[in-house]
Amino acid sequence: QVQLVESGGGLVQPGGSLRLSCAASGNTFKIYAMRWYRQPPGKQRELVAAITSGGNTNYGDSVEGRFTISRDNAKNTVYLQMNSLKPEDTAVYYCNALNGLPSALHNDWGQGTQVTVSS
Repeated sequence: QVQLVESGGGLVQPGGSLRLSCAASGNTFKIYAMRWYRQPPGKQRELVAAITSGGNTNYGDSVEGRFTISRDNAKNTVYLQMNSLKPEDTAVYYCNALNGLPSALHNDWGQGTQVTVSS
């Protein structure tokens, strides 16, 4: 099991930038991948970005080229750098950790952080 705490959300103008952080604690040695999801108002939750324990990354189509996921292993923290923000990026952003034994993987979630893009 892993505990996740997101931070860095807030209000930003269109075209601006935000950097989200997700600090992991607990059984962090068994994390296989960390991911960012988001849920805009009235819409389904969607994958934003993911990074594996080996450092491979992938992005959702709507954010590729604008967002960057990275990690700091020493701090057990994953980041989401969000640039060129649009009103459509407004959502609650959730951190997710895929973790556990190889034969019994589980997802743990953070509490979410609100990102609002508005003029």
